[in-house]
Amino acid sequence: MKKIKSDCLDSLCELFVRAFEAKTLKKAVFSKPESVDEIKTTVSPKKIGTSYVLQAETFSKDNKVYHRNIKSDFAKECQELFYSHAQINIFTSVGDCQYMISKSGKETVIGDKNIKKALDNGSFDTVSEEENNKQKNYLLSGDEDFLKKLGISDETGRVRDKKQSKYRQINKFLEHVESVIDKLPENEINVYDLCCGKSYLSFAVYHYFKNIRSINIEMICIDLKQDVIEYCDNLAKRLGFNGMKFICGDIKNYNMEKKPDLVISLHACDIATDIVLDKASDNGASVILSTPCCHHELNHKINCKELNFITRHSMLRQKLCDAATDAMRILKLEAAGYEASALELIDPEDTPKNIIIRAIKKQRMDEKRAEVLKKEYAEVRKFLLGEEDI
Repeated sequence: MKKIKSDCLDSLCELFVRAFEAKTLKKAVFSKPESVDEIKTTVSPKKIGTSYVLQAETFSKDNKVYHRNIKSDFAKECQELFYSHAQINIFTSVGDCQYMISKSGKETVIGDKNIKKALDNGSFDTVSEEENNKQKNYLLSGDEDFLKKLGISDETGRVRDKKQSKYRQINKFLEHVESVIDKLPENEINVYDLCCGKSYLSFAVYHYFKNIRSINIEMICIDLKQDVIEYCDNLAKRLGFNGMKFICGDIKNYNMEKKPDLVISLHACDIATDIVLDKASDNGASVILSTPCCHHELNHKINCKELNFITRHSMLRQKLCDAATDAMRILKLEAAGYEASALELIDPEDTPKNIIIRAIKKQRMDEKRAEVLKKEYAEVRKFLLGEEDI
């Protein structure tokens, strides 16, 4: 819909520029664009060097994202954005406001008076440069359709307060995916999400490869819960994520039809993580990214008199078993020909389950080294468990 110039838009654009200059602006989402080739544009402030700029991301219908920095003449460029979109949502440290225009041309603005009052009175907190930079470093903006449908974001693209931790977790996981992109095929990739649960990661990883990286992806997601699988399958169809397939079943009994390029898993409970790692390594996955959950098995079976001074204290016993279990998993992966490590997934203040195991298949298998590692793995098991088997 072609918008006509109005005093209402002029005032809102002026308020937007004031919020930016006062460093209270967090983000603005310009949707329902005049251009038929675009979906929306997201604008937010960022410190680049010594300059404080507006950074714009325009999402197009061909699944591409275009970036540009607005370094000067803010008023003119912002006015062009305001007059080419039928809905505008502005988020600041002193409140949010929304602009809408109906097909008949009726304009509605909500929340602008509170922002104006705060700016006039000088009663506001600025948005820190660190906060702005952190927001812009995320691979996902919050406006993605799958995040809205999963309840992570509201209809305007604002991440819900109770979902901030999950949002950061998803973005951090995608950073780990991006760090191994050079270990994966360039044109088409087979991905398995084992113990996928509600599939937050499944949808995010699919979106990353398909829409951000423009890589064809076939993704199989497996979980035991029938109702969850049905929900996710229906959601994938609604989103047009046609390369996703959801299967209800036990991952232990599932036979992978294609060699996995990437296997992911988020918080598979207890020995389910071991099953994930074994399934992935046995099938020669190029990359494995797995975040363990609870660690009960070793806690129940540890039998090592040399460590009694630790294990007789329940809290310390659990911490020891957590670390030992993941270390044994990494050792086993190394013996199977992987370069493996334990990395931090997310700030421990968000969740204590903040470890991710990353394993990358080596191009060549050092058989002698593998035998040494297998022997070491067996010795560690014997030390921790006595003659028992885990």
